[in-house]
Amino acid sequence: MRPELLKTLLRHDEVADLDPAARRLALREALIEDEVLTDLPACLEELTAAIDGFGPLQGLMVAPGVTDILINGPGTVWVERAGKLEPTDVSFSCGSELVDLVERLLSQTGARADVSCPIVDARLRDGARIHVVMPPLAPDGPLVSIRRFPTDRVSLEDIQAVGGVTAAQRSELEDAVLERRSLVISGPTGSGKTTLLGALLGLVGTHERVVTIEETPEIAAGAPHIVALVTRRANQEGKGEVNLEDLARASLRMRPDRIVVGEVRGPEALVALRAMGSGHRGSMLTVHASSPQGAMTRLTSLALSAAPNLSEGSLGRELEEAVDVVVHLERTGGRRAVSEILYL
Repeated sequence: MRPELLKTLLRHDEVADLDPAARRLALREALIEDEVLTDLPACLEELTAAIDGFGPLQGLMVAPGVTDILINGPGTVWVERAGKLEPTDVSFSCGSELVDLVERLLSQTGARADVSCPIVDARLRDGARIHVVMPPLAPDGPLVSIRRFPTDRVSLEDIQAVGGVTAAQRSELEDAVLERRSLVISGPTGSGKTTLLGALLGLVGTHERVVTIEETPEIAAGAPHIVALVTRRANQEGKGEVNLEDLARASLRMRPDRIVVGEVRGPEALVALRAMGSGHRGSMLTVHASSPQGAMTRLTSLALSAAPNLSEGSLGRELEEAVDVVVHLERTGGRRAVSEILYL
């Protein structure tokens, strides 16, 4: 923050007791009264961003095309724009400014990051996901990763237009959804799994009830009858946690036609797979994997963590009966695309 603005803020510390909307009006009056700078709109935006917004990151958080903001300590900020990483001229004046921003953003989510809990993952008010690694694990200052999600729904046609699927692949995927085949969407981080999942859900018929299960609400789906479930972290006393497995079990009692798990990463895999194989055809899930075969292996491993007494062979057969198609995506440079569609 510019020194002139900081002085204005210190002279009018009573604004701290106001709600954000009233504070913005009070700050505007304070700037006019103090005659600090002539560019009133810019000064007001800088002050409100520092107090209630994203501080130096404010511009990046609203910039079109930016999907990831990566803060490598106070002096370095990178972004991913249109699938490519690029440095920015944004920085923090000192480590304490970055720490203050992290603490303020996390406080809005009910989370905190400190020496006793140096790794935190949370969802911001605007829907973005924030991941923080604090010192001493990050000796050069807090490492912050913010993932922004598109608010506009993306269709398969949109994905085809940017080279994410071919015309033939689009036709195959449309048929798979309409024929209610159970789908696993696999790929590495940032390959577009959630985007594709949302586009496929846009093809679901009006007569079908879809229950989605996620840790962080990311799916921008166009299904007409969709019900969203989101996990809850334990409170500071370690109580009240509701995990993906809990939600997967709850979804079975909600009269779903399709169950969708945003990202399978633990024992909820067994519940989801058994739901796929027991009447909820056309269900979908995503999983991190480097190949379609790797996706099946990973799902088997995750499901075994929930049922260690089952044999791998038995679980493998159960998996093959539950899953009809594996759609694998790859990311090459700035391009995210379906690389393989495997029918089981």
